[in-house]
Amino acid sequence: MIIRKTPAEIELMNRANEIVHLVHDEMRAMLAPGVSTLDLDRRAEEVVRDHGGIPAFLGYNGFPATLCTSINDVIVHGIPSAEQKLEEGDIIGIDCGVFFKGYCGDSAVTLGVGEISEEARHLLDVTEASLDRAIEAVRPGSHVSDIGHAVQTWVEAHGLTIVRDFVGHGIGSAMHEDPQIPNFGEPGRREKLKPGMVLAIEPMVNVGSAGVKVDADGWTARTADGSLSAHFEYSVAVTERGSRVLGTVPERLSATA
Repeated sequence: MIIRKTPAEIELMNRANEIVHLVHDEMRAMLAPGVSTLDLDRRAEEVVRDHGGIPAFLGYNGFPATLCTSINDVIVHGIPSAEQKLEEGDIIGIDCGVFFKGYCGDSAVTLGVGEISEEARHLLDVTEASLDRAIEAVRPGSHVSDIGHAVQTWVEAHGLTIVRDFVGHGIGSAMHEDPQIPNFGEPGRREKLKPGMVLAIEPMVNVGSAGVKVDADGWTARTADGSLSAHFEYSVAVTERGSRVLGTVPERLSATA
């Protein structure tokens, strides 16, 4: 069942996403060779709690951290650790979810550590741009499949591949709600978009094949062929006039909120 949100609920989700974006800003400032993913995670939890939020991932189905930190060939759900230290040229996907007053925000970015390869830069640029194309497809009367079609056509036109094993999702008082949002497909299908729907749209894109394998920890999902992968995500509200990306003005959020 798709749950449409009231304007007041969307404002709470906007605040949750502001906190997520503050985390991302802090992570950008911390990225450097030698920094461990556990260092990132500990600081992320501090930022979330300092601003009145609750980490949404921590404890979710047993997940042990505030962040998913996904390096190089890891697509999603990488687990932070003290042993895993960033190296020059790495790319790292940083996915963070936050509850604020009962409503969830969820967003991801993939960032480079120092100088990255041309292949990695192309991957990041195309994946981020595909999210922009997806958001442009969000308007009342459009269909869920229009979002995935926008992602797929952009990504494949630039020589990259879509991960099909994982999808975006509705979001609200629960982190995962209906509808599911694949990053591929034909337009004009699935549910119609209506004002009040809030969607976590998250392209996951590989340099090589679309295949996925999962580590023994049950979480860390990698490209089957060891190629690089990138992940970008925004929480997006459907409005009467189109779309609204939530949480894009983090400077509005004071440290004492």
